[in-house]
Amino acid sequence: MTPNTDPPPLSELTPEQALRHLELLFTRRPHGLLQGDHQSLFHGPGTEPAETRPYAPGVDDVRRMDWNATARTTVPHVRVTLADRELTTWIVLDATASMDFGTARMEKRDLAVGACAAVAFLTERAGNRLGALIVRQDGLRLVPARHGRPHLLGLLRTALHRPRTGPGPQPYTLADALRRLRRAERRPGLVAVVSDFLEPGWQQPLRDLARRHQLLAVEIVDPRELELPDVGLLTVVDPETGVRREVPTHVRRVREGYARAAREQRESVRRGLRAAGAAQLRLRTDRDWVRDIVRHVADRRRRPGGAA
Repeated sequence: MTPNTDPPPLSELTPEQALRHLELLFTRRPHGLLQGDHQSLFHGPGTEPAETRPYAPGVDDVRRMDWNATARTTVPHVRVTLADRELTTWIVLDATASMDFGTARMEKRDLAVGACAAVAFLTERAGNRLGALIVRQDGLRLVPARHGRPHLLGLLRTALHRPRTGPGPQPYTLADALRRLRRAERRPGLVAVVSDFLEPGWQQPLRDLARRHQLLAVEIVDPRELELPDVGLLTVVDPETGVRREVPTHVRRVREGYARAAREQRESVRRGLRAAGAAQLRLRTDRDWVRDIVRHVADRRRRPGGAA
């Protein structure tokens, strides 16, 4: 019998314990996970081979001689490599009211912080920069992109300490954050959007952002958003509007209609992310989210082109 190794809910830990726990989870990262090893589109003194060309005496370094190509063509060839460039990663964290919901191992807000930590630690590298834009009820909280471990931990503390959002109309949305990031960051990089994507209106801003940046969409899901249990008359509250409804979950037709609508909504999210060219990672509050991240990365690396 193997011991239970599921990560504890972050809400059961102090902020410092939570940060330490997340750091230990992702300190030993797999090589090339997400975009940690970024490649430029420009040729230069890097380590990743790109192509070969004929050797130019007096110009090329003989140490870059490609002996395989030379043997095939009987003409001296040298390797041309890709220059390594720093990566700027932006995390767009949805902290609206729907993200404070949770019925399983953890709340969606805790799982969202775990996803942010995964992106942060796995893209950390000398010279790489990390920034964040947090969608809160009181405004869009911008954490400027900087490099270094102290900045990374400070960013995660900001995400952990974010206040809960009260019910009622939300003045700021995920779409507002995506539009602001597109205006603020024109240098190509990686943008990780962590959200449940329940709000309307994010599709077009996400497509606009994809014209310059590579996108990773981390979809946060709770099982009660997919299906209802048979628990009799259930009072539910819409966290975005504060509207209350009585749902007769003992009626099979009601449960089936809810599940059907949930499938259609999630399929709409999938189509919207695919139309934007975003890599989609779905994390659930009732699953081992660390294992799901590892599986997602392994699947991406098996595809043509690898992690990139």
